[in-house]
Amino acid sequence: MIKTLHAIASTSASALRSKLQVALLALLLAACCQWACADTVYQTQDDFLHDAFPSAAAGEPKASVLWLDKAAQDDISKILGHPYPQARLRYWRQGTTSVWILEEIGKEYPITAGFIINDDTIARAQVLIYRETRGMEIHLPGFLAQFKNNKLAGDKLSNKVDGIAGATMSVNAMVKMAQVALLLNQKAK
Repeated sequence: MIKTLHAIASTSASALRSKLQVALLALLLAACCQWACADTVYQTQDDFLHDAFPSAAAGEPKASVLWLDKAAQDDISKILGHPYPQARLRYWRQGTTSVWILEEIGKEYPITAGFIINDDTIARAQVLIYRETRGMEIHLPGFLAQFKNNKLAGDKLSNKVDGIAGATMSVNAMVKMAQVALLLNQKAK
């Protein structure tokens, strides 16, 4: 009888230990998955706007709104391959300079990028928030410098943007967002 009780107790302890190990493993995997898709904020929207309009005495210009009507969505769809998920976009303009903050899916998650456009030419491109696990090299100044002085030639950029090995989808998302920013800048005039 004592052997039977000892066997039951050790079986229960073994089962409990096994359940604890499974629970611990599940918790560890959940933590890793959350870390894998964590947002990396390279620059906030407010800081980007301050960089775009450094001499604004009373702060940045107020945001304007561009409604994306059917014609605009059709033009955007030609570039992105799908309509933009919003019906309207905020942008900022002061003189000939405008700022557009857009999002596009890289491989699995949205990439948030800002574009400063002056006289229909990209003056600066910046990755603001990156959410993918690979391809984060697109935030580096050497890559982003390729967008400077780009214009629209039809619905493409006037100057070629070289890719980054292992970051093709993120590079493509940045190029598409640059094209959309230039297109929307024209529509907002």
